[in-house]
Amino acid sequence: MAELKDLLNERRKMVDEKATHHREIRDDWNEKTKEFTSTRNELNNEVRELIVQVREQRELRDNMNERVRDKKKEREEANQMVRDAKDTIRGTQPEAPPQLDKRGRPIRPDTVQSLTRTMERLEREFEQGKHQGKNETKYFKKMKELSAKRRKLKDSQTASGETEGNEALREAMAKQDNAHNAVKEAAEAAQSAHDLMIEWNSEVDRQREKAEAAHRRLRTSKKEADKEHSLYIVSLRCLHSIQDILRAMRGASAGQGQRPTASNETQDLMAKLLSGETLSTEELMQLQRFD
Repeated sequence: MAELKDLLNERRKMVDEKATHHREIRDDWNEKTKEFTSTRNELNNEVRELIVQVREQRELRDNMNERVRDKKKEREEANQMVRDAKDTIRGTQPEAPPQLDKRGRPIRPDTVQSLTRTMERLEREFEQGKHQGKNETKYFKKMKELSAKRRKLKDSQTASGETEGNEALREAMAKQDNAHNAVKEAAEAAQSAHDLMIEWNSEVDRQREKAEAAHRRLRTSKKEADKEHSLYIVSLRCLHSIQDILRAMRGASAGQGQRPTASNETQDLMAKLLSGETLSTEELMQLQRFD
């Protein structure tokens, strides 16, 4: 009887250690479950906020694209004004037969703009020292001739009313430039909004992947905690079976004639446990204590 009692006490001690081991591991997994739950929830909140920002940025991009379309219409209207002004200028100029060079090719007529460009080119060459010595006299003579020809063309334009046409053309071209710049600015703003939307959309994907990874870790930790809890419950049942046997042996040794039973509180807790009810950590630890 003494040997059996020693063996049962040894087994009771071993089962008690196992129960404690499973309870501690279960509690560790439960702590990890709380951490993973908090991390997942925080990441999901970030994902929701980023999705709102992506939607706002998409709306901004769409608005800017609409603005681009409107500005393109304004630019086309300005382009038409430029074409109309040029047609007006051409209509006020008498058509003259084209002059031909020695090879029979048409010679482009001089204009105020072309003469100005030629004079500016000669001035740059003179400053660079390309018209030195005898060529210097030729340079000044040529500049004098070009200046006189340009002045004559300006006078002719003024007399024929062409200057008014040029003024209208300049105004139309100014509107054209403004419209083109407006299109460019709106297009850049739309592209910037689109790029930012794509960047935030990628961030949504990254954060969502992190949240899903945290959720997977959460499921794993809950599964491990449940497994350790089941092993802990099995250990408790084994422990109380051994305790019941030891009580019976103590009763027999004392000659009481009846088997000692556990306390009413302990019996109630074991009944709840065997019926599948959930016990608190304090109640479970109470069951683990040897009566």
